[in-house]
Amino acid sequence: MAFRLFVPILAGATLRERLFACIGATIGIALTGVISGLAMGGGPHVALLVAPMGASAVLLFAVPASPLAQPWSIIGGNSISALVGVTVGHFVHDPVMASGLAVALAIAAMSFTRCLHPPGGAAALTAVLGGPAVVSAGFLFHRLARRNYPHVAAPPANSHGTADPPSQQRVGFRPEDIDAALTTLDETFDIDRNDLERLLRQVELQAMVRSQRTLLCRDIMSRDVVSVPEQATADEARQQLLDHNIRTLPVVDAEARLVGAVGLRELTKAPDTVKGVMSKAGTASPETPAMSLLPVLTDGRSHAVVIVDGERRILGLITQTDLLAAAPRAQATDTTFAKAAE
Repeated sequence: MAFRLFVPILAGATLRERLFACIGATIGIALTGVISGLAMGGGPHVALLVAPMGASAVLLFAVPASPLAQPWSIIGGNSISALVGVTVGHFVHDPVMASGLAVALAIAAMSFTRCLHPPGGAAALTAVLGGPAVVSAGFLFHRLARRNYPHVAAPPANSHGTADPPSQQRVGFRPEDIDAALTTLDETFDIDRNDLERLLRQVELQAMVRSQRTLLCRDIMSRDVVSVPEQATADEARQQLLDHNIRTLPVVDAEARLVGAVGLRELTKAPDTVKGVMSKAGTASPETPAMSLLPVLTDGRSHAVVIVDGERRILGLITQTDLLAAAPRAQATDTTFAKAAE
């Protein structure tokens, strides 16, 4: 138990992510040194390579989703703290008093300007500016790694353009519940408020899928699936939708493999064939728990999920209606299994 106290746990930290962080830090710090050397000349003392830059690189490349690692936190935190350090050093000549006062005032300044950044405390001590170069390297690195940086946890919007919250946010916990929980715990967590809500909603979904794992896609899917070839005209696809009273039409290639899907919305702008306007189709395997399709079928855009095999050949289709009709049965089945296990 005592040993575990010395083993920090970073949620989602995989070997791949840590390797990316190492590569990014190497590039960022090296680029900072190159830029400093070109601007100020070479030598053993490279002006921008100071201790706070190493700490900033750890946050920037290892935990890019952290509020402490965002561009304004890195640039503003280092710059404002360095300015505070220079100012304190100018007016306070006792080094011990100046050190403590510089860090304290830097924390206050970063808090008021909403750019709290731990390496800023070190920047206040060294009174050296140096954030922008590392952040510039971070921007490029995260773009190449296809990461979301600067990290913005945009709350899901209502796809219908109305003031109502998305359907998945109308049930379960509410934002004020999160605020109440944070107040009760009375601690500061290194995670954005919106990211925390998004994480908890995903936890709710995973728990629900686990509790209703007995219902699989193969149990409720339609098997006589109407599809259309990718070379079909918009009029042909539109007629198929109307004739069969369906909202989503899978599109297949010459080898009967799924390549996309179309609905009336896409067909309103079809110039000739459906190939030019089809959208990406939501897919799942027959063994996928049916309730795991909830996020796709409640996003306000998708009306069906296509069930495919390993070669993307169509095996079936599950619509919003199919899932809604199956939900009570899944709950009843799991209740029966739970009672039998008692």
